[in-house]
Amino acid sequence: MFNRKDYVSDKDWQRFLDFSKDLETPNVVINLNTIKQNYIRLRDSFPYARIYYAMKSNPGEPVLEMLAEMGSNFDIASRYELDMISKFNVSPDRLSYGNTIKKAKDIKYFYDKGVRMFATDSKDDLKAIAENAPGSRIYVRILVENSVSADWPLSRKFGCHPDMAYDLLVLARDLGLTPYGISFHVGSQQRDIGQWNDAIAKVKYLFTSLEEEEGIRLSMINMGGGFPASYIEPTNTLAEYASEITRYIQEDFGDDIPEIILEPGRSLVGDSGILTSEVILTSRKNNTALARWVYVDAGKFNGLIETLDESIKYPVVTSRDAPGEKEGVVIIAGPTCDSMDIMYEDAKYKLPISLKPGDKLYWLSTGAYTSTYASVAFNGFPPIKTYFMK
Repeated sequence: MFNRKDYVSDKDWQRFLDFSKDLETPNVVINLNTIKQNYIRLRDSFPYARIYYAMKSNPGEPVLEMLAEMGSNFDIASRYELDMISKFNVSPDRLSYGNTIKKAKDIKYFYDKGVRMFATDSKDDLKAIAENAPGSRIYVRILVENSVSADWPLSRKFGCHPDMAYDLLVLARDLGLTPYGISFHVGSQQRDIGQWNDAIAKVKYLFTSLEEEEGIRLSMINMGGGFPASYIEPTNTLAEYASEITRYIQEDFGDDIPEIILEPGRSLVGDSGILTSEVILTSRKNNTALARWVYVDAGKFNGLIETLDESIKYPVVTSRDAPGEKEGVVIIAGPTCDSMDIMYEDAKYKLPISLKPGDKLYWLSTGAYTSTYASVAFNGFPPIKTYFMK
């Protein structure tokens, strides 16, 4: 379990404070070395897999440049991300258009740039790919229920039933495309490793039935992301995830393991970031209220959108943390004139009673889905700035 007072003894903490002391709040500081070590750890944990970094989690240019130099491939969600990664001389065979929701003109844009691997989960999208990216490799995303054990579920909107995936891969062949594989995503910050077992079993069924009934031999499984970052709630280690998932693959496929693709985002960059916010105001709503309200200059619209429904519970350190400091339950809210701009109310965070305006709250593990999710100028507040520390 996370302990704020233990964290401040971390060897990188003082280095971070020195780096960020003169930066205007709110801001996010990304430690590039943390991302580098996370990439190496993931690569070594799954030596048989290819890594396609999910750019949407943190598209900072220093992040992209470093991962490109380390040999990473990239999962891309839009033509704008394609333009971003093109700055770093990444060849198109290292790119995948992983968004199942895309315009026909964007499919053509990717195809004209040399990309030949596309995700899909619907008939109309598949036909658009056939028309605008002829001969390309297709992988179909299947639905995976993950609304209970994943902190940030990704079911319902993306993917299709395995029966439809079967039909789409047959149609892909008939349209002159290359049926390449199956993808799934067990949900972001997935704490139940068994979810991969269920998904891989569905994939194995499709591999077998398509080959036996249609003569279509698939060659790739895209297992998406789902590996965790370090938030309040504990998770298994990456080594435990890797050991169990490898066992699931071997049990279903034996020695004939297909090509495996991973699309990490949060697990690579989440732990690299610290978001610094300043306390604007503390108050109570009545004289007998047990919980204080702590208002800070970052909120749901400026870096902390994943606190929506209190889904992601970030560890929080304050500039008042000290041995013996008395604490009390708080409600933490942002600065905007929107009543939904409340990060934590039910979670019962406890912060020092001595907190006052001008003090700092440091939100840990905020390297993923923070600045890239921020609004442009809600209430006039400018987008949160990101800085990169080597």
